[in-house]
Amino acid sequence: MSFSEKITKLRTSKKLSLEQLAQEFTRKYNAKTSKSSIYRWEKGESKPNIDDANMYADYFNVSLDWLIGNKENEDDITTIAAHHDGDEWTDEELEEIERFMEFVKAKRKQQE
Repeated sequence: MSFSEKITKLRTSKKLSLEQLAQEFTRKYNAKTSKSSIYRWEKGESKPNIDDANMYADYFNVSLDWLIGNKENEDDITTIAAHHDGDEWTDEELEEIERFMEFVKAKRKQQE
């Protein structure tokens, strides 16, 4: 899946319009990202700079490596939401969440 296909799939999986996503980037990151920029990225007409690509990866909780094509094993978009009352996750906590996700997937496969 290409970069443009990935970012389109991420946005549409959240049922966000181009305008809504641009507003979310402004709200969350104080970014000056326009809906026309996002449109050009999704159509493959241009590529975002590294800061914008990183913002995209952070917002959708995917790795930047996967988003830009350096890592291809995250083809299926999976969202794991956790309520955390504004607490920040440490790298160790995020790794533990990833390990738990893998554990649940393996358990599901055993039950099939």
